[in-house]
Amino acid sequence: MTSQDQGNQDPRRRSSGAVRAPGKGPVRSFLVNAWRVSLLFIFWNTVRVFVWLREHIRLPGRIASDGRELAVRLWVLAWLTFVWVLLWGTVSWANIIGGVVLALVISIVLPLPRVPVEGRIHPVSVLWLIARLIVDFFVSSAQVAWAAIRPGYRPLGAVIRVRVAIKSDMVLTLAVDYLNLVPGTMVLEIDHRRRLIYVHVFDVRSDKKVRAFHRQIAFVERMFIKAFERDSEWHPSPYHGIDDDYHHVRTAERASIKAEQNQ
Repeated sequence: MTSQDQGNQDPRRRSSGAVRAPGKGPVRSFLVNAWRVSLLFIFWNTVRVFVWLREHIRLPGRIASDGRELAVRLWVLAWLTFVWVLLWGTVSWANIIGGVVLALVISIVLPLPRVPVEGRIHPVSVLWLIARLIVDFFVSSAQVAWAAIRPGYRPLGAVIRVRVAIKSDMVLTLAVDYLNLVPGTMVLEIDHRRRLIYVHVFDVRSDKKVRAFHRQIAFVERMFIKAFERDSEWHPSPYHGIDDDYHHVRTAERASIKAEQNQ
């Protein structure tokens, strides 16, 4: 094919659109920009509505004492709904709505004790804590496995009492779960009032292993405080129950009884 023939075919190819370069036309650009502006408008007004509701609407005490407790209750509803859909094995609107209704019925008919929420979650610290949990899990598993198959070696177990500075029962429960998930340590008893935990350690044959255990406890304590209950953000909840004396928190019932006694 000569160059003249190629030149004669170019207009036909251009007219059929075979070599037309893709690009954004003015209509498409306008629609994209309008979509972005609409998203910003919706986001801005959503934030304004949320701020207005937070300043002008107070939640009834039966629902939640503050926004953090409400977030915990919503999380429980979402988790129960997820379990319901998981049991059915099919994600559909019928199963989701049925799960929400069932979760509401369970929360109203069979209410659990109030969960005191007394701090704020710091995602970066939580992620670092999870990463350290994974590392400790594999390292401890390898150590326990080696001690089990090591010839002529008998690990010396012991129960060690440790005091922790974690103030909230909820965070203390999470810390105990952390220790129980790591092979080689098992929390046997918790003294809520004195904030003491009794931990069974798989092997404390040497002082080095004891010091390693105390370093692990210090790390868990420090990271859970940093992730959930920093001193600048923590405040006691009126629903402490068993830990009211420890935190010097008096509920409304105790205050009214004391007022009646003074009269």
